[in-house]
Amino acid sequence: MKKYHTLLYYCYSHIDHAEEFAADHLQFCKSLGLVGRIIVADEGLNGTVSGTPEACQTYMDAVHADPRFAETDFKIDEVAEPSFIKMHCRYKPEIVHSGLRDPKIIDPTKETGKHLEPHEFMEMKDRDDVVVLDVRSNYEHNVGRFKNAVTLDIENFREFPDKIEELAAYKDKKILTYCTGGIKCEKASALLLKSGFKDVYQLHGGIIKYGKETGGKDFEGKCYVFDNRVTVDVNHVNPTEVATCHNCGVTSSRMINCANPECNEHFTQCEACGWKMEGCCSDTCMDHPRKRPYDGTGYYVKVPQPVNLEKIRRRNHLTPARNSPPA
Repeated sequence: MKKYHTLLYYCYSHIDHAEEFAADHLQFCKSLGLVGRIIVADEGLNGTVSGTPEACQTYMDAVHADPRFAETDFKIDEVAEPSFIKMHCRYKPEIVHSGLRDPKIIDPTKETGKHLEPHEFMEMKDRDDVVVLDVRSNYEHNVGRFKNAVTLDIENFREFPDKIEELAAYKDKKILTYCTGGIKCEKASALLLKSGFKDVYQLHGGIIKYGKETGGKDFEGKCYVFDNRVTVDVNHVNPTEVATCHNCGVTSSRMINCANPECNEHFTQCEACGWKMEGCCSDTCMDHPRKRPYDGTGYYVKVPQPVNLEKIRRRNHLTPARNSPPA
């Protein structure tokens, strides 16, 4: 029986004193017994949290009660155990790192691609005048992607703006963007529009919502998620595997981080190669003096730094309040 819930969500909405908000929000999450990872920026929230159904409901109610986040769309998964070990809530310049922080360039609260509900996306994706565009990183789309999707050779979403020119051949097509939960598409679709693409759409709620509402038809492989589960099943209609082991080439969607912390590459590795290579991607990494002990998971917990609430509040009181973006 699955006793816990995992929530995936984001919301673009300006937050005054966002760094202080992050510290207070961390304490609130801990008071509910939640674990997870939340990014707070001036531009909004991006989070995945996990806990009991009651704690998750209390959290969702509190977020929705704040007028800034009233429209937040939570994707809810039932899980057998919490999807994280600890609770992190950190302030960062963006809720998804794109390098596009200037609202004069793009502002997801004002203009993005047209949102398509999962069934609308499924109905449109195979048309001749449509291109389905995966805006995620290599390690994500290598383990799972929509059939016939265009993928980009990027290690991180911040590289997406540099790939716009490569997509120029599709300017006369309808562009259907997708990502895990929808957050990257908000900025990706906005940038495509800014770059002269006329007909841009995005999958509302991302792959996760698509799987829940359509059965995941034509999503090949597994969906990468940013918690202890690493990947989740999406397609219950016509499932297939697309990922292969980095070392031996056998079909495998099992993802790990290299045991060499100075490499830390995120890659697919079958269980047999995992034990043979001691969780490393190469012989060189196997011989590295700082190699971490391999326990069969390839998952390594970061040690969190304590939050100094008083230091943050003192700094905010000495710094003039940020102006809200123009309406």
